[in-house]
This record gives sequence, structure tokens and C-alpha cells, in this order.
Amino acid sequence: MSIRILVTGGTFDKEYDEIHGTLHFESTHLPAMLEHGRCKLDVRVRTVMMIDSLEMSEADREAILGQCRRSPEDRIVITHGTDTMAETAAFLAQGLEGSGKTVVLTGAMIPFAFGSSDGLFNLGSALSFVQVLPPGVYVAMNGRYFPWDNVRKNRERGVFEAIRPETS
Repeated sequence: MSIRILVTGGTFDKEYDEIHGTLHFESTHLPAMLEHGRCKLDVRVRTVMMIDSLEMSEADREAILGQCRRSPEDRIVITHGTDTMAETAAFLAQGLEGSGKTVVLTGAMIPFAFGSSDGLFNLGSALSFVQVLPPGVYVAMNGRYFPWDNVRKNRERGVFEAIRPETS
């Protein structure tokens, strides 16, 4: 099973500019993260864009959707900024309905470059979830996965959570 990883930016890939005290993008950390995590999966990484999700436009989401549609892989992980991850998940779910693809969006609250990032854990979780979940669009954060239509970012607690309680 081959997995496509689409990079879109977000906190995952931000760097700190010590002189100006700002965060910015240079290049993706995905290859280093996969190596650091000793990933032995067959993955294909493609950088689609490197932007903050708050700056993501409809055209950017269309570009991500197009990459998902054209991907020969049916299992896709997307690294994405956490601020609008749920919105992109909803957009992709509508555009990929019936495609048979399993898409998992993930991100980080702390940049990987800081050394104490949750990104490596979230990436590993997303890679695991994408292998076992049925076709559809999901968000994987904090060791959990959520269907695209039952997730939100709780900004006060700094975690992702279900909108509606899960029933068993």
C-alpha cells in the first residue's frame, strides 16, 4: 500500500526568525520527520503549497482537491494548519464523495523545528489511521481521529474535539 502525503504548510513546517521574532516557511520538514520517526511505509511526498491556513483561499483548497483527485494512491495524508483544518476537511469531503479515497488531515500546534512539537506524533497517528479507516475524510490530532463533519478546534484547550458526543 502506497500513501501520498500532501504538504500545505501550517505550523508543522514553520521556522522561527530570531532576528525579527516571526515565524515563516522555508521548506517542508516531512522527509526529516519520516526519517526521525523511522517510517518504513511506502510514502510519496508532494509539496502543494507552504502557507498559513488562515491565508488559505478557495483556490488553494481547489488545488488540494485536484491533487487528491489526481493522486494514484487511495490513501492520502495532508499536513495542514490547524486553524482552518476542519473547513478544508469539509471542502474535500464534498469534492471527493464517492471517490473511494481515504484522506486524513493532520497538523501541529507547535512547529517541528522547535524540538518539542506534537507534529511527529500527529503525523505518525495520521499515517496509521489512513491505513485502516474506510474511505472518507478525517482529521487526526492528539492521538484521535474525527470524521470531517464531527470535529472542531477547541482554541481554549488547544485540542481537537468532536462537535457531537460519540455514541456507542
